[in-house]
Amino acid sequence: MCHGADGSGDGDLAADMKLKLLDFREPDALKNMTDGELYWIIEKGKGQMTGEGDRVKPPEIWGLVDYVRSMSTKKPAAAPKAGS
Repeated sequence: MCHGADGSGDGDLAADMKLKLLDFREPDALKNMTDGELYWIIEKGKGQMTGEGDRVKPPEIWGLVDYVRSMSTKKPAAAPKAGS
């Protein structure tokens, strides 16, 4: 609803609420966040996002952390070869 089926951040609810969400497909989107921070946000919520802690058990939250991390499909650009 919010982050979109592919993690792009353009879900219907985000559009309706005029929210600009992170694109989880981008490798840099979550690089500065630990798994523990993601867990806490999923459990407790952040900003206008409500937490899932009342509906989801801890093992499932860890699964959501893994799922969100797996959305990063874009690979960083390869470094140029020496002498190129």
